[in-house]
Amino acid sequence: MSFPIVILAGGKSTRMGREKPVLKIAGREMLLWVYGAASRIGETTVALSKNTPKTRELCIREGIPFIETPRKGYVEDVQWLLKEFGPFVSSSADIPFVTPSDFYAIEKAFDGKTSLTGVLPLEKVPKDFNPLVYKGYAIVGLNAVGFEGERFFELENPLLALNVNTPEDLKLAGRIAGLMKPKNTRKSRRSLEKN
Repeated sequence: MSFPIVILAGGKSTRMGREKPVLKIAGREMLLWVYGAASRIGETTVALSKNTPKTRELCIREGIPFIETPRKGYVEDVQWLLKEFGPFVSSSADIPFVTPSDFYAIEKAFDGKTSLTGVLPLEKVPKDFNPLVYKGYAIVGLNAVGFEGERFFELENPLLALNVNTPEDLKLAGRIAGLMKPKNTRKSRRSLEKN
């Protein structure tokens, strides 16, 4: 079963002080890294709010589908999106190293009912990262949203633990990107569509 993918990109970015989705990593806006991976797996929409006008402009310029949430708060917006889309896979716009395989793994495990919270065992988290830790796991910004309950879902990609929230995180992401060849770009997506 295929579920829609929604990239959450409507937050205030208070710790960063600027709209995070449009900040560049290795010359490309962070949103394009995430969208490039998600759109290889399925129908993908970006959820915006009045807090992210530059992200809206980026979506229009790149031809990326988007929807504007009421922006009453994270939980309220997710509930609103659940009413709009039904069960869906969600990703935050600030996990630039998410891969198509990560989206595929969580979608495959999702039954459309029980929500899945993407996590990494702490031993998989690189030492320079500072993830949100809950119940002995690093919480990552990749989830599946359903109507009944919630459980953790262990992912494999250690780079998911880098949630770009601060200028220091952005610098670290730039260093990591410099060490790897970008795989999830809009250009490569367009190349895939031609084949």
